[in-house]
Amino acid sequence: MWEEFKKFAIKGNVLDLAVAVIIGGAFNKIVTSLVNDLLMPTFGIVLGGLKISTLAYQVGEATINYGNFLQSIVDFFIISMSIFLFVRLINKFRKKDEEPVETAPPAPSNEEKLLAEIRDLLKEGRQEVSAAD
Repeated sequence: MWEEFKKFAIKGNVLDLAVAVIIGGAFNKIVTSLVNDLLMPTFGIVLGGLKISTLAYQVGEATINYGNFLQSIVDFFIISMSIFLFVRLINKFRKKDEEPVETAPPAPSNEEKLLAEIRDLLKEGRQEVSAAD
């Protein structure tokens, strides 16, 4: 069982996935900082000095913090757009690599050559019969 696990863990796909998770976590921190520290304060300034992260709605004793939710939505859109653009770029490179190289059709086999000759002889025979009529 241990040997099977080692074979599975050493396969390229598992290592690629692990690297992707680590890079994704770091990218998430960058985007969160971008949204929290740059974008949302800029939107707040444009909206008249409003601090978006503190937006909340009080219902009785409960507080609905929709400002944080708005920041999470902006995070999501930035991350999803970045992933979409990255995957699109990778797919363009893959298409270039996978474009089939046009090759000449294979030469006809001996059987095909003989059948073509027979066809041609039959055509000639019909034309001679038609000309004789």
